[in-house]
Amino acid sequence: MKRLANIFWLAGKELKSVLGDPVMVVLILWSFVIAVILEASGAGDTVYNAAIAILDEDNSTLSHQVVSALGSPWFQPPVLISPDQVAPEMDAGRIMFVLSFPPGFEADVIAGLMPAAQLEVDATAVSQAQLGTDYIASILSSETRAFLSGSSQAPESAVRLELRRAFNPNGDPVWFKAVSSLLNQLSLLTIALTGAAMLREREQGTIEHLMVMPLTPLEIALSKVLANVVVVLGAFTLSLVFVVQQILQVPVVGSVPLLLAGTTIYLAAAAAIGMFLGTMARSMAQFALLVIMVIIPIIMLSGGMSAIESQPDVIQRLTLALPSRHFLAFAKAVVFRGAGPDTVWFELSMMAGLGMAFFAASLALFRRSMSLSG
Repeated sequence: MKRLANIFWLAGKELKSVLGDPVMVVLILWSFVIAVILEASGAGDTVYNAAIAILDEDNSTLSHQVVSALGSPWFQPPVLISPDQVAPEMDAGRIMFVLSFPPGFEADVIAGLMPAAQLEVDATAVSQAQLGTDYIASILSSETRAFLSGSSQAPESAVRLELRRAFNPNGDPVWFKAVSSLLNQLSLLTIALTGAAMLREREQGTIEHLMVMPLTPLEIALSKVLANVVVVLGAFTLSLVFVVQQILQVPVVGSVPLLLAGTTIYLAAAAAIGMFLGTMARSMAQFALLVIMVIIPIIMLSGGMSAIESQPDVIQRLTLALPSRHFLAFAKAVVFRGAGPDTVWFELSMMAGLGMAFFAASLALFRRSMSLSG
């Protein structure tokens, strides 16, 4: 009972330190409100409002029909340009796509000669360029078939692809990006806050005060973890309810209490990583460099930027040691698929196991540093 009282007393002191710092409060609000909205709504995984120009040397009914099909929300209203304007406009970055129709394009289509329409693409924006090329090719093909059939309904091919999207019927990238952004903010803030708290004790000289008190390294370490988990979990909960669900309109199909329970387990694991880095570093500058080295793999390899299955086999095995990978899989299953504990027990177990391993390592290092200081 005395140990629990010590842990809660130290955690209360840490909470006052964090919440009493205006800069830290602003950082937390920015991370879970503005940063989440910007990252989710600014997702560039689809073509939206891309600039396109038309070089129409055929000036036929078919070319006009194709141009009229190139509209919002994927493309800006197409602009007509001359041949000598193509290179300057693309060099200046004002146009991403230029679709050129050669003379006699419609006549060759009617004669069955399969003429070529040229598409020039500014591929500096790789994702938009690839997707936009596919969109334009699809529109050109469908409008040509409709023109040849003599009606607005193009004839169906012998094989038709029937597409049914599960868990995200409209294919809205904001849904996934919002959850991925929450993971990024959880990781960054928890690791940074916990590690900075450890370093602050050493730099301000209060670690010596704690050492002469009837406290154990376990109590000090648990208080740091508990305080930062409470702060970040509170910010996460508010962001989930008011930012993700209300502002971004991302539905949570599964159990919110289960999601919060899994988030708590992940936060404990991330706090253990932060405590390990904060104990290992000797200054804030060293800690900042260590955080960068750790946060980048956590964000890049968790499955938020690229699917785990798309990564090399060796990297896929290495990511099993990242709690962030298991948390993102857990969060997607609960938020989008409505999964229950019987489905996500493996991810919860992995997060808990990795968290205990990181905490044991950080506690051993912390005990060693305290004994050396003493």
